[in-house]
Amino acid sequence: MSNIITDIKALQQETLLNLQNSKANNTVRAYKSDFNDFGLFCSQNGFKSLPSEPKVVSLYLTHLSTKDVKMSTLKRRLVSIGVIHKLKGHYLDTKHPSIIENIMGIKRRKGSIQKGKKPLLINNLKILINVIDKEKNEEIKKIRDRSIILIGFSGGFRRKEIVSLDYDDLEFIQEGLKISLKRSKTDQFGEGSVKGLPYFENSQYCPVISIKKWIEISKISSGAIFRRFNKGSKLSHNRLTDQSVALLIKHYLKLAGIESRNYSGHSLRSGFATSAAESGAEERSIMAMTGHKSTEMVRRYIKEANLFKNNALNKIKL
Repeated sequence: MSNIITDIKALQQETLLNLQNSKANNTVRAYKSDFNDFGLFCSQNGFKSLPSEPKVVSLYLTHLSTKDVKMSTLKRRLVSIGVIHKLKGHYLDTKHPSIIENIMGIKRRKGSIQKGKKPLLINNLKILINVIDKEKNEEIKKIRDRSIILIGFSGGFRRKEIVSLDYDDLEFIQEGLKISLKRSKTDQFGEGSVKGLPYFENSQYCPVISIKKWIEISKISSGAIFRRFNKGSKLSHNRLTDQSVALLIKHYLKLAGIESRNYSGHSLRSGFATSAAESGAEERSIMAMTGHKSTEMVRRYIKEANLFKNNALNKIKL
């Protein structure tokens, strides 16, 4: 009998580990952070947060709407509340009419247009690379920074994907560079994918040539590709954080005299997708590079790219 009890305990532990690993760490942290805000609202207003009920959640969503919270954030908070309830063994009907009808009403009153960060388009990308090349920094730092930006843009990478790259993920071939991506936001089970970056005609802006120079000057032969510098521009073994990508972009935009407030690390990815759409690339080829599973976001980039390209006013002669 004791053996059975021991086995059950072991199974419970394994089940708990499976549940913990069913979501990415960043996702779990986001769920907890969202739920903490809901918990604060409940405690301030005398409600029970766990388990909660639809009418309380609906009041919380209304509370968020009065604080000018984006619709995307509001929907994410609802998902987080539902997930935490499930993980804790409680049922919460997040599709209850009091919640769904309220969300529809908030949408109608507030609108749901999402204003994202600006894409870093080709002209500004070139300006950034030019600024880096003219900087008085040590050559090794300049080559690292330009490689991060060029690789991030040309591969349509998320910033976390950029800093997660290892030496073994790169394979230089005659046509250019093959980059193996072990895991991404839409590939939580680690099936992996491969991106191909061809050589550019203009070597100054070629990501393949730039990263070749980076590997050569940094003498990296294993581990993280993009690393931090210690004092005196000595390269460390510590991998850059994904936030570093956003800070780099903002830094060089400021040096170029470009307002950086509306740019982020995501601007490289959206810049690639928008620029590819402007150049006539097909939806599926853009998705193959960016790794988008849904067409919704890619079609938003294409729509933005075609705003003036296929504008009916172009046919009107004044």
